[in-house]
Amino acid sequence: MATDLSASYDISTDSTRLDRAVIHRWLSEDSYWALGRSREKQDVAMANSLNFGVYDSATGVQLGYARVVTDKATFAWLCDVYIARGSRGKGLGHALVAAACEHLEPYGLRRVMLATADAHAIYAKVGFASLEKPETWMTLGAQ
Repeated sequence: MATDLSASYDISTDSTRLDRAVIHRWLSEDSYWALGRSREKQDVAMANSLNFGVYDSATGVQLGYARVVTDKATFAWLCDVYIARGSRGKGLGHALVAAACEHLEPYGLRRVMLATADAHAIYAKVGFASLEKPETWMTLGAQ
C-alpha cells in the first residue's frame, strides 16, 4: 500500500479499549456471518478470544475489529473481521489482518484458518490461500 496509515490509526489487543456495544451492533446487524448473534453470545466469544481493535489515532473511535480463537501452540481461527462501513477502502482490513497474523507469529502455530465468503484478496495479501485438499476437512454444525 502506497500510503502510510500508521500515523492515522492504532491496532491494539487492549480489551479495555474495545467498544463492545459497537462491535455487537456491527456483527449482529451488518455482517453476513453473525446476524442476530446475541450480545451475551458475543461477550462470551470475546472473553474467550484474543481481540484486536482498530482505532482512529486522533479521536480514539473504534473503526474495526477482529478476534482470534487459539490454543497458542498449534492452531488459530481468525474470525469476526469487520471494518466500519465508513472506514472501508482505506487499507484498514489488510492492516488489521496483518497485525493479527504478526501477533500470532511468536507462537509458531502450524495453521491459522478462516472462513469467508468475501474479501479474499485482502486475506491473500497476508498469505492466506484456499485449501489444497478441502476433502480432508470436515465441520460439525452450521455451514
